[in-house]
Amino acid sequence: MGISERREREKNERRKAILSCARELILSQGVERVSMEDIARNAELSKATVYLYFSGKEVLFNEICEEAAKKFFEHFKPVLESGLTGMEAMKYFWRTYVEMFGNFDEMVIILKVRSFLNPGLPIVALEDENKSRYVQIILEAVKTLIDQCKAEGVFDPDLDSAMATRFLLLMFSSFVETAARLPAEVRKSPAVIQEMASAFQIIVRGFAKEGIDRSLLDICRV
Repeated sequence: MGISERREREKNERRKAILSCARELILSQGVERVSMEDIARNAELSKATVYLYFSGKEVLFNEICEEAAKKFFEHFKPVLESGLTGMEAMKYFWRTYVEMFGNFDEMVIILKVRSFLNPGLPIVALEDENKSRYVQIILEAVKTLIDQCKAEGVFDPDLDSAMATRFLLLMFSSFVETAARLPAEVRKSPAVIQEMASAFQIIVRGFAKEGIDRSLLDICRV
């Protein structure tokens, strides 16, 4: 390996170390309390070195948000390529979410960082022009599932898909925000999961077309 290649590898490794340290601090302390000085100290680098890689806290946090959203989407992507019906895909989305919920930090990261970068704006505002590429992809994927359920005659054809997407993900964001305050081992307790299931079920039934067989909407049935 030549000198230039080694230097490039070292730069990439240092960049990853900075992002990793910032991510750990966000999860442990909350995004508002984390400073560039804290990140530099955790990464065992000078503050000036951190600024060589990231021009500011917002730039660094936005990249963390993008990485987290990408990881979350990679778990969700198989739904879009599975050939399932819209309702089957919604159930799959729910089961996958529950399976990840107890030990999955990415939604916590996205929620905390988006709230910090856009105070007062919801994480799932479809009109937010500053959201990351993968946040946008997640929003569009969920909206696609809702449109599919409408086309298949399960959801009300007059349902506003953009509003339904926002409402559904806001519900999940609310649970993530609440659960983030709990110890990791508590997040998968039957009581927490049941509360999430009940809320999700109520929302899905609210989207349903009048007269539809309600058993089709049971998210616990495969």
